[in-house]
Amino acid sequence: NSRGEKALIEQGAMPADWKPAKRRQKDINATWTKKHGKSHFGYKLSINVDKKYKIIRRIETDTASTHDSQHFDNVFDAGNTSRDVYADRGYPSEAREAWLKEKGFRNQIQRKGKRNKPLSECQQRRNQRIAKTRARVEHVFGALEQMGGKLLRTIGQARASFAMTMMTACYNLKRLVYFRKAGIEAF
Repeated sequence: NSRGEKALIEQGAMPADWKPAKRRQKDINATWTKKHGKSHFGYKLSINVDKKYKIIRRIETDTASTHDSQHFDNVFDAGNTSRDVYADRGYPSEAREAWLKEKGFRNQIQRKGKRNKPLSECQQRRNQRIAKTRARVEHVFGALEQMGGKLLRTIGQARASFAMTMMTACYNLKRLVYFRKAGIEAF
């Protein structure tokens, strides 16, 4: 979209020169973001995964430009049996740390260095210890990638949310089949 078209879309209007066929092909809800120096257009998926069984407990899809930390409250599962809360460097904040402590959870959110103030060796060791557990979540993203990945060919956030919900449901069913074959009573 051009800058003029983008300004109209943000106001809730459609450019007058867009014909109905073009309107059907334009995703006006999706946004841009940069990750590792590459620009991406679309939506993002945040998940809550059970550490022990690698079952997806909650998901949240949103536009790509929304920061991951905005999804923390929506994917947080207070009914989880573990009191440890693991997350990557995008989630730490003093308010979140205080909230977790107040609710009786152990903060296992990785630390992030700041400009001209790198992490200490102790903090780096802590991040490495946390990363070993967090790797189990990355296995889930790897499995989703094998099932078609997070690249969606849909237009609109509702369709993207539905597609990701179906993909995560299929992933959980595959895990359930694995548990049954292995004789594991997970639930």
